[in-house]
Amino acid sequence: MKALILLFVWCILLVVSWPIALLALVLFPLFWLISLPFRLIGITFDALFALIRSILFLPARLFGWRPRA
Repeated sequence: MKALILLFVWCILLVVSWPIALLALVLFPLFWLISLPFRLIGITFDALFALIRSILFLPARLFGWRPRA
């Protein structure tokens, strides 16, 4: 559904201003490649915080505490 909305918005932009639409079409892959390392850093920090949280909650889990569902 997201891709369909994006295509629809791009088609509207193509009708309104075709040079900007073509520029967006060319620059989108470059922007995706530039943002890829930042996404990987975000995934790494998310995993790190999950590890720290599991280490901090380990004593409570050993004593029988269970998180609410």
